[in-house]
Amino acid sequence: MLVTLKQIAEQLGISITTVSKALKDYPDVSKKTRKLVRETASLLHYKPNSFAVNLRTKESKIIGLIIPVIVHHFFSSVIKGIISQAEKKGYLVIILQSDESYELEKKQIDLLLSKRVDGILISLANGTGDFKHLTEIIEQETPLVMFDKIAKVVKCSKVIIDDRKAAYIATKHLIDIGCKRIAHFRGALLPQNSIDRFLGYKKALLDNNLEYDPSLIYVNECGDMSFEEGKENARQLLKDHKDVDGIFINTDLVAIGAMTEFAKLGVKVPEDISIVGFSNWFMSSVISPSLTTINQPGFEMGKKSFKILYKEIKDRKMNKSISYKEVVLDTDLVIRESTKRKL
Repeated sequence: MLVTLKQIAEQLGISITTVSKALKDYPDVSKKTRKLVRETASLLHYKPNSFAVNLRTKESKIIGLIIPVIVHHFFSSVIKGIISQAEKKGYLVIILQSDESYELEKKQIDLLLSKRVDGILISLANGTGDFKHLTEIIEQETPLVMFDKIAKVVKCSKVIIDDRKAAYIATKHLIDIGCKRIAHFRGALLPQNSIDRFLGYKKALLDNNLEYDPSLIYVNECGDMSFEEGKENARQLLKDHKDVDGIFINTDLVAIGAMTEFAKLGVKVPEDISIVGFSNWFMSSVISPSLTTINQPGFEMGKKSFKILYKEIKDRKMNKSISYKEVVLDTDLVIRESTKRKL
């Protein structure tokens, strides 16, 4: 049974108002009374009525977080980063998984807005090509911060990496070790980060006088970035192109699937085909051969996203103007055994 202010007041023989003020450390209540009230509240296991507090402060102390997939190593790192900061500020985080579905993503945003959350953090589903549901958040004056998979046309703060630059570096590494025919497992067509990684890959080829061949691009319309996708792409690649000697793959899980299938079919990595992934999962360092990959700072992205959202929540409460930010975090190439040594 929940203990109320009235029960504390009756036990001490003082007014409810005095109990309330004492718990808030008001100076017009004597130190002796404040100490007695706090001790009694602790003894009775009193917990403040968060709903009443939220009504008074006009804050729910809840934020919504929508991510495409929870089991993905990168997104689990983002979640940890967000929660590490949210707990410090007394915020509860509602975590929802869109499962790469635009329709589900829309429903989840409606749900969060109906719950009157103080702000929303989101990484878009691969299937999201229309952004009206995002502009509705802004029109309702609910702070919104996008991270990783974003929509450039939506006016809000964003925390990203330079996907184009990172993909360029990954592809350039393959070129530097002598690869001449480099394929790209792109994943889905729609997400901005998929577009930018493709453009970085293509630019690296052209800058280094290598032919860009569209038939070397493998797209997954489902966009689920799975282990099975890597296996299927690997099998198809061997049927289509016997001369490929390097692959830049959109995410580590797909890369590990491809490496598993190559091993099964007798294709040696990196002797026959060198592979670079993206994200730097834990598994990437423990498989054999270990995977060369782009290190993506998920934990830092989560921390930074929450900090920006928190500031916008506070600024909006104080009727301050909001200046949107775009923060670009650094990435780096982690060279391991799946790519040959430089020539």
